[in-house]
Amino acid sequence: MQGIYKTKLPDNQLREVVRETFGCGLLGSAEMHDGWANSAYVLELDDGRKTVLKASPSSEVKLMRCEIGLMKSEVEAMRRFDKMEDVPVPRIYAYDTSKGLIPVDYFIMDFIEGKPLNQIRETMPAEQLDGIYRRLGEINRRINEVSGTLFGFYARPSDGSWRDAFAEMIGGVIADGRDAGVEWPIDLAELERRIEARLDVLKEVTEPRLLHWDLWDGNIFVKDGQVSGIVDFERAIWGDPLMEFYFGHFHGSDAFMAGYGMPPFTPAQIERRKLYDLYLDLIMHVECTYRQYGNQDHVRWARDNLVQSLARFGEA
Repeated sequence: MQGIYKTKLPDNQLREVVRETFGCGLLGSAEMHDGWANSAYVLELDDGRKTVLKASPSSEVKLMRCEIGLMKSEVEAMRRFDKMEDVPVPRIYAYDTSKGLIPVDYFIMDFIEGKPLNQIRETMPAEQLDGIYRRLGEINRRINEVSGTLFGFYARPSDGSWRDAFAEMIGGVIADGRDAGVEWPIDLAELERRIEARLDVLKEVTEPRLLHWDLWDGNIFVKDGQVSGIVDFERAIWGDPLMEFYFGHFHGSDAFMAGYGMPPFTPAQIERRKLYDLYLDLIMHVECTYRQYGNQDHVRWARDNLVQSLARFGEA
């Protein structure tokens, strides 16, 4: 998806980065167009290796509150799993915030063989797809077993309860919308009242756990019918594992639930999920204005999706 967040890097800058990082030359590069915020380039090195460089948006781009420190979060979260074979994340070779070689922060990681699951899902036999989702449930559970000390965004957690941290997070999205003049399908004062009335259900979450939070089909790579890697930890959060994507309204997989070991939701968990679903749907609506997406079909979809989300949230 193209938008103003993505940094375009010419080959001469990429060559300098490769020479500095690996001491070799660059045979070729190709921009990857699947991402939504950071830009990414496949780099073919003259020693035969393939790597991927991810570049952050320019410092001149106005970010949403939830997008501050995304690259720092991604790098630090991924490095937690460097030596854990049961969480297949790419190795990171370099992370540079100096802006000495290119004008933005960047990091370089292993190239993952395979295709994103969202591109091949429809071609896979049901049994094979169930196996993928079962494995993803196991991986997601392993990620969530990492515990922290504070709740909130990975790189900048807050000193308070999960209820308070989440209230700040979802309030930040609404504030972003106000700041950018976003058009809303609901009166904001009414929306804030509805959210506030439900936040106390989050008090039962007392231990911060590491969430990937963006583990959807587009961030899963598959090769030969197996999960070959997962990417994009930039949205990592210290919070409630129930907030993970595959527990939400976009996806329902019994195989994932079985792999994770998640029993049917309790009434309280259902109420927590309504808050988490609304949070994501608000972000997807507001970010269209910030990122200035050219794809108007997606912009309309994001608004319609929020309208449906608000209807579900308003249900008793």
